[in-house]
Amino acid sequence: QVQLVESGGGLVQAGGSLRLSCAASGRTFSRYTMGWFRQAPGAEREFVAAISSSGGITYRTNSVKGRFTISRDNAKNTVYLEMNSLKPEDTGVYYCAADQQVLPITLHRDYREYDYWGQGTQVTVSS
Repeated sequence: QVQLVESGGGLVQAGGSLRLSCAASGRTFSRYTMGWFRQAPGAEREFVAAISSSGGITYRTNSVKGRFTISRDNAKNTVYLEMNSLKPEDTGVYYCAADQQVLPITLHRDYREYDYWGQGTQVTVSS
């Protein structure tokens, strides 16, 4: 089992930056694909980015390409989401999630494919 705890959210002006962290418990973190999702009030949970267990493969949704970067440090059991040039539409609760990786490597956009979730961290971007 994996427990996930997000941090780093906050209030920022449009054009600003935030770095989210997701710390995982357990010794098997390196076996999991990790994803970041977000959810705005009244909206469905939306895929943001995912990274393979080794960190060698990443995938981001089109709306954040060029602005957000996902990375991980398996020695620290942590996955990161670096967010730059933030826009008001990036506002929401950001969740990290873990999906036990099998072959072939698949970075899922569908939140139902992920097995473990953190509690979320609020990101608010003011205009």
